[in-house]
Amino acid sequence: MRVTCTVNGRPCVADNVWEGESLLYVLRERLGLPGSKNACEQGECGSCTIRMDGDLVCACLVAAGQAEGADLRTVEGLAGEDGALAPVQRAFLDAGAVQCGFCTPGLLMATEELLERVPEPSDADIREALSGNLCRCTGYEHIMDAVRLAAAARRTAVEGRPA
Repeated sequence: MRVTCTVNGRPCVADNVWEGESLLYVLRERLGLPGSKNACEQGECGSCTIRMDGDLVCACLVAAGQAEGADLRTVEGLAGEDGALAPVQRAFLDAGAVQCGFCTPGLLMATEELLERVPEPSDADIREALSGNLCRCTGYEHIMDAVRLAAAARRTAVEGRPA
């Protein structure tokens, strides 16, 4: 079957898609977008988290056909057209929240979605928003710091207020 969708603002077509293929497989192998990671294939780790029509989903759990006509945003879509890092990406680097990097794409997508909903999240908000993402390297404190830093940078950029 053919799957036609929009990925990171660009129209995309994947041909010869098997009915049982996951959206994650299509993104990585057919569309050349390896940012979303294939870890558990059960929706438990969050490393394949993307936005589908604005909602966070584990791409490993979405059948490729369900993406027909959908608007998808992957971690590759966070950076600017010029390749400049998004504030959330910069914050993760600055806070030392990136180690092996396997969980990072999902954490970045969940953080971006959180900050769109809650510009000044509490620690409880952050923990809840990231609860679907597992990290085996950082112990989460640097990740929490990164989300706080991204929220402050976003406020500065959007509202012109100091961080």
